[in-house]
Formats: sequence, structure tokens, C-alpha cells
Amino acid sequence: MAIDFPFMYEHVGDILKGVPTTLLIAVISMVFGLVIGTIFALIRKRKLPVINQLIVVFVSFFRSTPLIVQLFAFYYGTPIIIEWLNNVLQTDLDPDGAHPLMIVLFVFTLHSAAYLTEVMRSGLKSVDESQIEAAVTVGLKRRHILTRIVIPQAIGYAIPNLGNQFIALIKGTAIAFVVQVTEILAISQIIANDGYRFVEVYIIASAIYWMMALVFEWIFGKMESRVGKYLYQT
Repeated sequence: MAIDFPFMYEHVGDILKGVPTTLLIAVISMVFGLVIGTIFALIRKRKLPVINQLIVVFVSFFRSTPLIVQLFAFYYGTPIIIEWLNNVLQTDLDPDGAHPLMIVLFVFTLHSAAYLTEVMRSGLKSVDESQIEAAVTVGLKRRHILTRIVIPQAIGYAIPNLGNQFIALIKGTAIAFVVQVTEILAISQIIANDGYRFVEVYIIASAIYWMMALVFEWIFGKMESRVGKYLYQT
């Protein structure tokens, strides 16, 4: 059976409607994951007792289990947790009130945070200790040392890995359709089922994911080149 190019041309615009949701999931989970990952990396760097061990377990779990398993666990587990809270706290929360998109954002953020904890930990190790010692010598407070010297440089060193993680998140959003979130793959699935043109639809979806990956590879490459000029070289 020949590929129906007119069908593909007709539905490109429909499938592109899923791009905003795909980017929304990727961007929000990346931003919050980076914040959480940076905090966790700082805690691990200081090796705070108990908390450090809990973070190690968190990172190990979310990096060692499939994202789709995590998504299903939270999607089907959230109503059970809400019912338990209703019984314990005597509340009347709706067990089915959690929007699938919110669950997806929550799971993707935790998944991203686990990876970004290790990315930022590596970035923090790349910051030369002599700069911190010099900052202490001139009387800078610890919070200023972190926010003005350590964290900005750590992010700079981590940009290549941050780019890889963001592109991985974009590709990972494809599983959000299993919990009824209408991103690129969900729309593609609907169109494919209606028109029985699965090959054509998935070619379009693949091309869209590929184009987005190329765009963000270029963006992060430019960021790496620009920031790299200002990083301290030993």
C-alpha cells in the first residue's frame, strides 16, 4: 500500500496542535526538576546525614524504573492516596479530581529531578574550590557564594547534559497519551485510528519530534558556546 502524501499534508496541522502540550510538559518538568535537582545536589555535596541517604534512594528509584511505570503508579495510586487522606483527615476531596496533566507534570518533574540531581552534582564538582575560598576571604556570605558564584558556574558546566535531559523529556512526553493527555502522540493515535493511516501519521509525528530535537540541540549548543567563554578554566 502506497503512502498517502495528500493525507499527510492534510493532517500535519492537526498533529502540530499537540506541540504546545508537549513543550509545556517538558519545560515545566525541566524547570522544577532543575530547582529540585540543584537543591538535592547541594545537600549531597554537603553530605547531610539521613537527608542525603533519602535523596540517594529517591535518585536510584526514579533513575532505575521505567518512566511509564512511574506514571501508571501515580495515575492509579493518586485516587487511593486521596481516599486514605479523606479517611484520616476527615476531608471530602474528590479522588478523581486530579487532572491527568497535573499528574503527568508531577511525575515528569520527579523523574527529571532524579537525573538533574546527578547532572548538577557533577557541575558543582567542576567549580574550582579556590574561587569559594577567595569569596570567603573577602567576606561574602554563604548564600551569595552559592547564588553568585557556585550555582551559575555549575549550571554552565552542566549545559550539555541539561540539553540532553531536556530532549529526553520531549521524547518522553510521548507516553503521556496513556493517561489521556492529548500531546503529539495522542493526537496522532486518534487520527491514525480514524483514517487507518498509521504509517503516514507516525511519519509526521516522528518528523515533528526530530525537528524539535534539532532546534533545542542548536539552542543548547549556542548556550554552551556563549557560557563556556566565561567559565573559570584551571
